Amino acid sequence: MAAQVTKKKSAIISTITKDRLVPFEKIRNIGIIAHIDAGKTTTTERILFETGKTYKLGSVDEGTTATDWMEQERERGITIVSAAITTFWDLQSDSSVENGHYRVNIIDTPGHIDFTAEVERSLRVLDGALMVFDGRTGVESQSETVWRQADRYNVPRICVLNKLNLIGANFEDSIKSIHDRLGANAHPVTIPVGQEHAHRGVVDLLRMKAYTYKEITDNKLTEEEIPADMLESAKKYREELIEKVAEFDDEVLTKYLEGTELTEADIKKAIRAGVVAVKFFPIFGGDNRTATVQLLLDGVVEYLPSPIDVPSVKGINPKTGAQEERKTANEEPLAALGFKVITDPHVGRLVYIRIYSGKIKAGQQIYNVSKQITERVGKLVLMHADQRELIDEAYAGEIVAVVGIRDTGTGDSLSDPAHPILLESIEFPEPVISLAIEPATKTDQEKMGLALNKLSDEDPTFKIKSNPETGQTIISGMGELQLEVLVDRMKREFGVEASVGAPQVAYKETIKKIADGEGKYIRQTGGRGQYGHCWLRIEPLGRGEGFEFKSEIKGAAIPNEFISPIEKGVKEKMDKGILAGFPMVDMKVVVYDGSYHDVDSSEIAFKIAGSMALETASKQADMVLLEPIMKVEVSTPEEFMGDVIGDLSSKRAQISGTEQKGIYTAINATVPLSEMSGYATTLRSISQGRASFYMEPSHYEEVPKNITENIIAKRSGTSN
Repeated sequence: MAAQVTKKKSAIISTITKDRLVPFEKIRNIGIIAHIDAGKTTTTERILFETGKTYKLGSVDEGTTATDWMEQERERGITIVSAAITTFWDLQSDSSVENGHYRVNIIDTPGHIDFTAEVERSLRVLDGALMVFDGRTGVESQSETVWRQADRYNVPRICVLNKLNLIGANFEDSIKSIHDRLGANAHPVTIPVGQEHAHRGVVDLLRMKAYTYKEITDNKLTEEEIPADMLESAKKYREELIEKVAEFDDEVLTKYLEGTELTEADIKKAIRAGVVAVKFFPIFGGDNRTATVQLLLDGVVEYLPSPIDVPSVKGINPKTGAQEERKTANEEPLAALGFKVITDPHVGRLVYIRIYSGKIKAGQQIYNVSKQITERVGKLVLMHADQRELIDEAYAGEIVAVVGIRDTGTGDSLSDPAHPILLESIEFPEPVISLAIEPATKTDQEKMGLALNKLSDEDPTFKIKSNPETGQTIISGMGELQLEVLVDRMKREFGVEASVGAPQVAYKETIKKIADGEGKYIRQTGGRGQYGHCWLRIEPLGRGEGFEFKSEIKGAAIPNEFISPIEKGVKEKMDKGILAGFPMVDMKVVVYDGSYHDVDSSEIAFKIAGSMALETASKQADMVLLEPIMKVEVSTPEEFMGDVIGDLSSKRAQISGTEQKGIYTAINATVPLSEMSGYATTLRSISQGRASFYMEPSHYEEVPKNITENIIAKRSGTSN
């Protein structure tokens, strides 16, 4: 196998354009997903090196990786935006798929929860994923989050246990955590030869061969027989693997039940069937060196689906309301989804699209079904991280970027104007934290508005609104890091100097009981007056159910044309809040009575009446504040566990349990976000800098009464 490395690299054609048009069955659209610091970007970097895409290994620590190209990514050593890159791999082993030249489109995603939108939209358009785990800790909090995201989009996955060469590595415990915490039907296809500093390669359970290094620093492989002390263990793992996957292929199952010896190709065929059906997840283990990555690349090609292996995309015909299907074929009508927007300093606004069917040419007119507008494709671009390559045409199964479509955003469906189809969009979580931002000078004022609009166009979880009473601009997002990065980008990329306030928690308001309210707006000014009158009933909904508006008007108490203005008035008042100036959520509003004037009634009058009625009813409906509750996992040496738990308890935390992860203890808790300000500094102080924590939004809960009173008192100058 070592001899194959040079051969594979030399097989890569330097310009991708010549090699783009591989058959559908030889395309793999994959993402690399994981908890922060599990090794996603390093895995990507090694894949690019092994496939000959790069000829020098980049380093996250040195800021030289291909996919982390933003200045902030290189400075911080984290991935902030997902990066797309294309490479090729020549499969040469005995396989269940055809040998030859495979095109692998890779998206490297962030691991930090603040940038979860990048993971969400990437998984929506991918056919498969590599789920990377730290082999010292196994499944971590963000691992569970991205696994659930992949489940939501039914994405086939390969598991990668990384860092098995580092102190604390535990292959068995990591696999157990995948079974216990994810409930995944997963099993190794490779097992490590040694762990921690003794790690020197892997055993391939299908070939029943060991691939080892002579030296720890050596990347050259030696194929050898399985070490004698590992042979029984390898046989046991192999037999368990066959038992788990035989059922996924009838022919293989028959052979297995008859006691016939299964070939390598038989087992791979069964594994592939299980993976494509999202019922089995093969586990590869290693340390991101030649042995593990070459076997992993073979696994990507052999087990993960091509665009024609996944179900054909389905959507709704907006003209008929009927469900339609588009097969992965260039001859089908165009169906594509916009999933990412970026502002490129060289070519302007770029929209990444996944083409599910049909093809698209530069200069072509396409129809945005979501916004019901026609757009013209300016240029088509293949992206290689921050490098661009112009192409004339793109085909089904491809992920490309489009220049020139001005109004298409994230989650928009694109199609042939004559054959529109509305695909499933992408949903993103609501922001949980906000801060006020002000331009440093009048010159920065206009530039800041432009910069913020472009940044919110790129990131669907980044929201902007103005506070008309204070004149401040409020920006909201998923966490302090996200907002810090966006303000930094505003300065670097758009030249905008701005001052920011302290982060503010995104509280919500809601009601606890049913109430009625009357809104009557009458103005007489000598000429034509204003008259609007309505009765509303408000009812609490379950947490997270949002807002529902309904009309129960019977007869002609209120003409139909005034119902919509009442709803607008209600929504505007809900956005402004009543109790403390925070948005209202989780309630149903019913307009059930009212009156009108033949001459004086108007839309504006009923809009104001709706707003007044909502306020009247809400004040009788036992209003409460809701606060975001965060899921927190603190990893600490055991000696500091008591102090960490004590500090969390002082922050109104609910401790749900502890778990041993290698040399660290993981403390799991839910904590109000308002209590977590400055926690990184506090935790460093408590643990002498040795503990770390992870935090992600969990749910909203009612704020205790005494804290609600303090919040209202603080905001009394700005609340409505």
